[in-house]
Order: sequence, then C-alpha cells, then structure tokens
Amino acid sequence: MDPTASSAFSQSYAEARTKFLAACEALGLDVESHIHPMLGRDGELLAMDVVRHGPRDAQRLLILSSACHGVEGFAGSGIQIALLRDARWRQAVQASGVAVLYIHALNPYGFSWWRRVTQENVDLNRNFHDFSRPLPRNDAYDEIHAWLLPRQWPPGPEVEAAIQAYIERHGPMAFQAAVSQGQYTHEDGLYYGGRNPTWSNVTLRHVLREHGRQAADIAWIDLHTGLGPCGHGERIFASRNDATELERARRWWGPEVTSIYDGSSSSAELTGMMWLSIFDECPQARYTGIALEYGTMPVLEVLHALRAEHWVENHPEVDDVRRAAFKRQLRDAFYVDTDDWKRRLVEQAFDAGLQALSGLRAGA
Repeated sequence: MDPTASSAFSQSYAEARTKFLAACEALGLDVESHIHPMLGRDGELLAMDVVRHGPRDAQRLLILSSACHGVEGFAGSGIQIALLRDARWRQAVQASGVAVLYIHALNPYGFSWWRRVTQENVDLNRNFHDFSRPLPRNDAYDEIHAWLLPRQWPPGPEVEAAIQAYIERHGPMAFQAAVSQGQYTHEDGLYYGGRNPTWSNVTLRHVLREHGRQAADIAWIDLHTGLGPCGHGERIFASRNDATELERARRWWGPEVTSIYDGSSSSAELTGMMWLSIFDECPQARYTGIALEYGTMPVLEVLHALRAEHWVENHPEVDDVRRAAFKRQLRDAFYVDTDDWKRRLVEQAFDAGLQALSGLRAGA
C-alpha cells in the first residue's frame, strides 16, 4: 500500500470533499452532487457526492460508502480517496467488469459539524423504517436515558454508580444493546431513530434506485469507526437475518465475518438499519454486504465522549471553549489521527474491496 496514503485523510469536511472531488476530476469521473439544505460549520456547501467508476449498465455493482455517522467520515472519506488514487485498485476494478459506486458523506451535516447524528439528531443507521407502522420500543433505554445525559456534566458519582449497577445487574452486552440498538422516544437522546425519514435517508434511496435498479448483483461495504481493537477492521454482516446471505458474505470476506444476529459481532442488534433499504430500492438484485468497523479506543471511552458531546448539544448555554473541547473529544473517539492507523485502515479496505470484486465476478 502507498506509504503516502495518509495524505488522503483530512482535518475537516470541507478539506475532505475538496480532495474527493479532485481525485474524481483527475480520473475524469463525473460527480453527482446532492446538495444538503443546510450549510457546514465553516459556511461551506454540504453534499452527498456520488461517483460511479464503471459502465452505467454494469450488472455487478460494488457500493463503497462513508460518513453514515457523520464524524466517522474522517476515516471513511480518507479510505475512499486513497482507493481512487491507487492505480492497482483502479486496475482491479477495470479488470473485474464491476462498477464501483462511491457515496461520499452519507451524512455531510454530521461530518462537517463533528456530530455522529444528522441535523435532526437522528442516527442514520436507525432511521430506515416504514414510518406508517408502529416504531420499535426500547424500554431499557428509557430506564437509563437520564443517567446517560444527566442535567450536569461531568456526571456526579451517583450517576456513574447507577450506570455501573445496571451493568453489573444485566451485563455489559445488555447495557450496550440498551444504549445503542436504537430508540424512538427521546428526541434529545442517544441513538435516536427519528419519527420520519431524514434528508440522508430520502437522498440515499434515490441514489440506490438511480444506480442499482439495473444491477443483478450488488455488494456494499459501508465504512465505520468506533468499535473493536484500535486499527482492526471488523467485518460485520450488513443485511437482514438470512443464513444464505451470511454464508455468502463469509465465503467472500472470510469466516471472520461477524453477525449481530448470532452474537459474534462487537455491535448490538440494531433497529432501522440503513442497509436494508437495498431490498426496497433494488429488489431485483442479489445483495451481499458488510460494515467495515474500525476500532479506535475502548467502547466505554467512546460512549463517554459521545455522551459529553450530546450533552453539550443539548445545552446551548455552554461556553465555546468547553464546547470545542467536547467536540475534539468526540472526533478523537472516532478518528485516530496517526499515519499508522490510517495506513492499516486503507490496507484492510483494499483487501475487502478486492474480495468483493472477486465475489461479484464469481457470482456472475
């Protein structure tokens, strides 16, 4: 892997978008920009930028997407740009006959403003529901919401003691599930799934229809950070609970592919997952997908940073110095700004991408 791959990573959304567009222009690739209704932190234009590398009528399509969870785009964008710049990757794509669809910044608002959520405080990967039907309940989150986001920050010892008692009573995985599986009752809370489709939800569905309806075979690698050992890319099965699809994912990407359905993943089982939209928008295609989840720091430290940033967003009276410190803490929880970490991310994404190309080619 190119030792200069770290130069593909950025310090802001605006810089990341500039690099992404420049990489596409250098290759003569047309960019389809879906403009977000709001501006970024520095007054910049926000967009979900989509680039297709390969034939419009290709029967096999690989989707590579970043920034589903805003601030995680610092890693995902860097990976996308590094791959676009890599001649070996481009040659492999061309030889495979597969079209690759790069979706840069699924949640550009969160990416720019250093938030994990959208402008509606919605976790995009909990937002894909039929909103005409009753939403899932998460009674366990209701029980712990006031402890996760107390009135004062930092939390008092009684708050942390209550959380620890809950973990001791129910176990760490049950606590993680209660926090992160998705909740629909606290609009100011963590992992809120929303009451309506977000802009990113609607826009992504349009992109999938536009680019995926002609494909017979679709693979999807969605880039994430924040869970697992630092620098390790866990390959998490990203689909419905289907044994045949899971077996195919493990055949493509290796037996180490984990699943939220059998408890092998570092992630809890989630509600309203984004990837399930593929079955609505491209029902004609066979689908195989993973989330490539890169570790940063221990999960409770990540959660603490997430709680602090969420708390400060709920308290606009907090001074700018403290607010900036909480924002930096959040970014650091989802982005390790070292050359070695970035190199490891790109290497693992390169390998996973080649495996996806091979799987799609074999499927034909």
